[in-house]
Parts: sequence; C-alpha cells; structure tokens
Amino acid sequence: MIKFLDLQKINLQYQNEIESKLIEVFRSGWYLMGNELAHFEKNLSRYIGSTTAIGVANGLDALRLILRAYIEMGVMSTGDEVIVPSNTYIASILAISDNGLVPVLVEPDTNTYNVDISKIEEKITSKTKGILVVHLYGRIIFSEKLKALAAQYNLKVIEDNAQAIGAEWNGTKSGNLGDAAGFSFYPGKNLGALGDAGAVTTNDDELAKTIRALANYGSNQKYVNIYQGLNSRLDEMQAAVLDIKLKYIDTENETRRHIAKRFINQISNPKIILPEYPEDEKEHVWHLFVIRTENREALQAYLVENGVQTLIHYPIPPHKQQAYKEWNTLSFPISEKIHEEVLSLPLSPVMKEEEVSKIIELLNKF
Repeated sequence: MIKFLDLQKINLQYQNEIESKLIEVFRSGWYLMGNELAHFEKNLSRYIGSTTAIGVANGLDALRLILRAYIEMGVMSTGDEVIVPSNTYIASILAISDNGLVPVLVEPDTNTYNVDISKIEEKITSKTKGILVVHLYGRIIFSEKLKALAAQYNLKVIEDNAQAIGAEWNGTKSGNLGDAAGFSFYPGKNLGALGDAGAVTTNDDELAKTIRALANYGSNQKYVNIYQGLNSRLDEMQAAVLDIKLKYIDTENETRRHIAKRFINQISNPKIILPEYPEDEKEHVWHLFVIRTENREALQAYLVENGVQTLIHYPIPPHKQQAYKEWNTLSFPISEKIHEEVLSLPLSPVMKEEEVSKIIELLNKF
C-alpha cells in the first residue's frame, strides 16, 4: 500500500539528530520556556523574515491568540466582522467565533481554491476589522489588490499559514505578508512536530508582547496577570524537534514541487481536474495535491483496491457543519461543489519515483 503520508519514514530521516537532541532536553531538566524554544523562535523568525516568532500549543491557538490580542489592544471588539474563506478547514473559522467575532464567508477561486480576492470588497461593512486569508493546500493567496483593500478600509490581514510554510510571494515568505500569521506544526504538516505545536509570526511588537502574555495565563511577569489568558505554550521537546526539521524544509518542499509537477505533466485522464501549477512555482509548497472528479467515491475505491491510500480534504464545508447550524441553509455553491469532488493524492518528500509513476498510471487508466 502506498500510504497517503508516511510520517514514520519522514521523521526517521532525522532520527539521529532528533534522538540526540531529545536526550539532551530530557537530561537538562528544563521542559518549558527554555533555550530550545528560544532557539526555535529565533530561527523561525529569521527563516520567515519577521521580527518575532512566538511558539504556542497548536495552530488553532495561534489564530485564536492573534484575534484575542487585537481585542485586548482595542483594535477589534466583540461583534466585529472578520472575512474568511468559505472553502477552508473549520479551524480558521473557529478562531474567529471563539473570540466573539463574526466570520463573514467569501467563496473561493476555482483555479487556486483560495479565497477569490475580487469578491472580498462587496462583503466589507463598517463592522469589518480584518481579513483572515488561508494559504490552502500550500498555495499562497496574496496580491497588490488585497494589500490595497486592507489599507483602504484599515483592515488587519491575518494569515492562516498552517499549510504553506516556505511558500513565497514576490520574494516574501508566507507568514510575513500580513500583519500576523498563525502556523500549525501538526505532525502531518510540511514542518511537523511529534505532536501538537504552533506559532505566531509578526512584525508588530505590541501585538507580540500581548500574545506572549495571553498565551502564558495572561501574564508577562510571574504571578502578575494582566489579562484573563490561557495556557498555550510550545514545550521544549517539540521546539527542539521543529528546530532540527526547519533546516530541511526547503529541500523537502522542492521534492514536493517535483512530484506535483510530475502529476500535473503526466496525468492525462479527462475525468480528473488537476490543480493549477503556479507560474511562479515558489508560491506553492504542495502540502496537499488535491484533484477533483465527479466520480470521487469510485476513484477512491479503485485506488484503494490497487494499493493507493487517499484522503478527502475536506468532505463537509464549514457552513454545512452542525457546529454552525445557523449557516446550514446558506448557499456557497462553489465551495459545495469543491467539497463534493476533491480527493487528495499521496505526496510527501519520502515518496519513491516508482510510487509516483504507479499513481499516475492508475489515474490514467481509471
């Protein structure tokens, strides 16, 4: 069976480095808020190009903390609106509603699956305070028009960079395009920890200071709590693992691009809609290779029968989830069609060329 994602194989590439570092951390006796976190935050901010990186517990918390910090700073208030793609993983939306803010859904562009920037302005009201862009599947969504809209309406641009670490737009990395960005280092991400982990990057010193306090029980001085905060800290073990793997992210992303290019150039079945390969290949790091077909169930069953595991990202759009039942009668036809047809193929930096060839051959025979 060709696994959708062989995490064991991915991490075993760095076994000696990781095991050595974990033993070092174990023996140090310091497991939170120590040197490993400081090193990783410094190296992540240097890699992204931001002035600050803050390690947190997970990707959802990263987004939650950004929005909560803006509320504490008086930039946003309960009931304010934040524009977000209708075609995204639900975490992007949970971060907004969890803070008492109102998610305003905007349909995607069917070529990129990212939010359609041309549809944003019509959704802006006097209550709109931010745009949360999601670099879905690993492809950057950004433009001069988006920058101009944000400036015109005085909106914060927050990046959900859970899937696109290492991607670039006009020479600037994702995570350094807007006012702040949230990262997920869930094990299956391009840069994955050995458990849950996340980070925030920003060039706003006040925002960074507020997030650091909020993530540490609302405290920036022991036993002095200035906010009603939460506990969302990246531990030393995960920081150490991420710091090692960060060194290899560009090489792994290049392997992903190579495989994606093979898929796009060699899959020729007219029943399958392939993703667009961007003109500037640096805009995409191919966290997921997502095809579309009207025969998804049949194709998925056929691939399993022939030894290929696939996944669906994501079967139910956010506005059809029970969690947001008040939206269930809303219509977002583009998102709905995408969610009914998408299928994610195996793609990882440890795939063999012959595995890629087998997948291509099977798809062309379907």
